[in-house]
Amino acid sequence: MHILFIGDVVGKPGREILRQALPGLVDQHGIDLVIVNVENAAGGMGVTRDVADGIRNLGVDVMTSGNHIWDKKEALDYIEREPRLIRPANYPDAPGAGRYVARTARGLLVGVINLMGRVFMPPLDNPFHVVRREIECVREQTSLILVDFHAEATSEKLAMGWHLDGEVTAVVGTHTHVQTADERILPRGTAYITDVGMTGPHDSVIGVETRAVLSRFVTGMPSRFETSSANPRINGVVIAADDVTGRATAIERVSLSTARVEALASRPVPLS
Repeated sequence: MHILFIGDVVGKPGREILRQALPGLVDQHGIDLVIVNVENAAGGMGVTRDVADGIRNLGVDVMTSGNHIWDKKEALDYIEREPRLIRPANYPDAPGAGRYVARTARGLLVGVINLMGRVFMPPLDNPFHVVRREIECVREQTSLILVDFHAEATSEKLAMGWHLDGEVTAVVGTHTHVQTADERILPRGTAYITDVGMTGPHDSVIGVETRAVLSRFVTGMPSRFETSSANPRINGVVIAADDVTGRATAIERVSLSTARVEALASRPVPLS
């Protein structure tokens, strides 16, 4: 089993490089399942039906999210009708679901659980408790389980990794938009990375044009944030796992510029 998890897609630049890169990545790595975090895919904040449908039609099996999932009002209705778009399971009372079990072309079932952290984030239900309930439900169908933990603090993400080591196939961190270099297989067989990174404009401040962000930091005055378009890159991880036990056997970072995405279409290239 090979799972491709693509980090937070930001705006049109992120969607476009995803469109260009996905077929080559799937072919090169023999990917069985594609998961994409889409919470910033529409204009850099939130997601709409048209944007989510467009991403799903690229061959994406599951779409995860985070604290920006409700920024576009139409997401409230759409998430009820589209089970492949999930939101953090520890929202106490919200539309949609926090988990989805997908079936691959080979007939394998893979459970995906979405959670949100509470350090420097909205005060949701305790994710360390909620995740146990979600795992119990998914485990009735499959031992292949991936958790998208959308959190700010690296300590909270690391704690979740150790909390679930041996319980799930992978814990993948999202939200901070900066890919970390700490991918590893934990002792009991869970793949882990603190943050999978951002798919979108990297000549920016986590996807936003630098001038407005710098102005706010320098002057302390409000400024209008716009999504950047410069230097789009695709960030993600490829996770290999045993089909039966669900234990991860490898995790590899993906970080590709537009030039490397173009090269990927014609020949294998390094992932960083």
